Amino acid sequence: EAAVFILSLVDCCALIFLAVYFIITLSDLECDYINARACCSKLNKWVLPELVSHSVVTILMLVSLHWFILLLNLPIAAWNLYRYVSVPSGNVGVFDPTEIHNRGLLKTHMKEAMIKLGFHLLCFFIYLYSMILALIND
Repeated sequence: EAAVFILSLVDCCALIFLAVYFIITLSDLECDYINARACCSKLNKWVLPELVSHSVVTILMLVSLHWFILLLNLPIAAWNLYRYVSVPSGNVGVFDPTEIHNRGLLKTHMKEAMIKLGFHLLCFFIYLYSMILALIND
């Protein structure tokens, strides 16, 4: 059981760094330090690894029968999957350079990255607590 939480903790650290990377890249676009094409290219290559990484943790919690943590992770995993699957056919990816400045999409992506950062920080401490508890009980 401790191994599940150790793996989840490592995965969560990677997702925290990824959320910070998304925030920094989007703020660079907002301040015009990089152009939209470069920003979207950088972010789109990390969308699928984020989806896979978060899905691995969700499946781990399902297999190890940790229902509360599974229910905590399921909405974010479902949102990541929905976002990845519902990319319009003409777009480059989830982050499209032609649409990122339209309709306040940049602010929406920034809010989403902030929410994910907060969520992953919360999960980090839950996994850390669960890992310590599992190590003490074993």
